[in-house]
Amino acid sequence: MKDQDSLDILRRIQKKPVASQRELAETLGFSLGKLNYCLKALQKKGLVKIQNFQKQKDKITYINYVLTPKGVSVRIKLTLNFMKRKMREYDQLKKELEKKK
Repeated sequence: MKDQDSLDILRRIQKKPVASQRELAETLGFSLGKLNYCLKALQKKGLVKIQNFQKQKDKITYINYVLTPKGVSVRIKLTLNFMKRKMREYDQLKKELEKKK
C-alpha cells in the first residue's frame, strides 16, 4: 500500500470516523476492494480500530473507524513527509523556470 493511500485514509477517518465502506471508498476514489485491503492493512499495523454497527431505521451497516495513538503518530509523520516532498518538487520546478528565463 502506498504512503499516499495510507495518508488519505487516515485523514478521512479523522475527519469522519463514522461512514459506510461504500461512502468512504467513493470519497477517496477507491474501489471497495482496494479500500477493504488498505483498511485491513492499517488495522493489522495497529493504526486503526474498526467497529461495525447498524442504524436501526435503515438497517445499513456503518463502521466506526478510530485512529489509535500509533495511527495519529503515523498520520503526522506521513503528512510531514508529504509536505517535504511537495516542497522539494516546488523548489525543483522553481529552479527549472529560472533556467528558462
